[in-house]
Amino acid sequence: MKVTVIGSHLCPDTLYALNRLSEVKAEIEFKNLSASLPDLKAYLALRDSDPHYEAVKKNGGIGIPAFVLEDGTVTLDLGDVLK
Repeated sequence: MKVTVIGSHLCPDTLYALNRLSEVKAEIEFKNLSASLPDLKAYLALRDSDPHYEAVKKNGGIGIPAFVLEDGTVTLDLGDVLK
């Protein structure tokens, strides 16, 4: 399984997700929003245009970690990735 994880090394939920994905031997590409302005810019464009984020934004959330699957599907649910 290959997955892109969009998050921050400062976010406990992101760290948990990275650990769980490592445990199942997933191939991980990590986009660390705290360390890369280009990755942050790309993430904000995704967040501003993807309907998955409407509830997150309404509740004042950031929406990380986010996961992009091999087929391009975006999910905010680690359970969807681990299926």
